[in-house]
Amino acid sequence: MSTAEADGISARYRETDEERLLEFETDGRTAAIAQNIEGYAMLKVRPSADADELERYYGFDMALDHAAELLAVSPNDLPIPEAAEDMGM
Repeated sequence: MSTAEADGISARYRETDEERLLEFETDGRTAAIAQNIEGYAMLKVRPSADADELERYYGFDMALDHAAELLAVSPNDLPIPEAAEDMGM
């Protein structure tokens, strides 16, 4: 697991048997970006790690934009743990 924090936003990257997960939290709001464990499939944006997906994206930037929208913050404010920097196609 890898974490990062900035401007009151916390980010946690972890891997399960099936997925790479990047979870964000701020002011009681959450968002998650998931990708298959091999790291080559589309990114799924969810309101939380265990929720149903809202949308799929090829690019990490687009997934971050959607996650930031769920958190009501700017995408530029999202801290990205080093282990998650290579997510996306």
